[in-house]
Amino acid sequence: MLRLTAPARRVTAALGSVLLTGCQAVPAIPANAPHSSAPGGKPPAATTTTAATAPGPTPQQRLTTIATAIGMVPADGTTDLSYEYLHLQRWTRTSGAIRREDLRRWRHPDGSGREVFRRAPDVRSIDHQPSPKDRTLFAQAAPTTTRYQGDLHPYLPKPLPADPAALADLLGPPELAAESAYPRLLTWGVVNLTTSQYLDHNERSTALHVLAAVPGIEYGGQTPDLAGRIGLGFRVVADGSITTLVIDPATGELLAAQERVAGPRPGLFSSVLILQRDHTDADGVPPEPAPTPLRWMPSPRLPGPPPSTTC
Repeated sequence: MLRLTAPARRVTAALGSVLLTGCQAVPAIPANAPHSSAPGGKPPAATTTTAATAPGPTPQQRLTTIATAIGMVPADGTTDLSYEYLHLQRWTRTSGAIRREDLRRWRHPDGSGREVFRRAPDVRSIDHQPSPKDRTLFAQAAPTTTRYQGDLHPYLPKPLPADPAALADLLGPPELAAESAYPRLLTWGVVNLTTSQYLDHNERSTALHVLAAVPGIEYGGQTPDLAGRIGLGFRVVADGSITTLVIDPATGELLAAQERVAGPRPGLFSSVLILQRDHTDADGVPPEPAPTPLRWMPSPRLPGPPPSTTC
């Protein structure tokens, strides 16, 4: 019987995959891939963004280019503060409906902290596409606070492996690398990691190297998310689902992710918008938001269907 790590078990359970037998070539994950050498607080050179968006490179080459040249963000310099802060909005399929919620989380390294939820009314249809109108409903919802004393844990304990192959083994069970669901499992392992805990500059680089090795990942050009931020779109089609990622090429941060599934109950499976990651000494008080990422002019898309533009 296969023995999965706890994160891998959570990914498998959340996706509810029916694993199909089959063989796929899995791109090699580079051991000890180099991290960005961009100086702290400075964005990478313009040539990095140009290289990541220019026609020609493969999706793997684009992600590797981003991973090796991403810049630091202000929050990378505040990791000595007491709490990790995360603000996200998410849409999750339940039984015959889509649950919509806004989450703010403060987490201390000792496992204490709090989560503040604002929940909009459920959508009584699984064929729902998140929209900016959805986001306006969160401000109208009453907040619900949950406090934790030692049991608010990250997705993976620190320190994270610096070797992309080692991190991939924690996020997607290597025993399933030949299965059709593996690209989906590995991709959502990265998403779940990113939406659970703060990733510093080097950790973001490692996570991007993991994504670069996802079998069959596709590039979709410059793509907006629901917050109006422009990033680079990547798409993974596997196991009866389509996952779209929006990544900021200057910082390596995941801005948004969405999965839609086919089958007897097609429609939205999960969508998440990551609005802020930071650190603070004030439990329950959000830090000042970071500046809005730069926008890029449209560039030519590669052939094939474009990813969703409403992540």
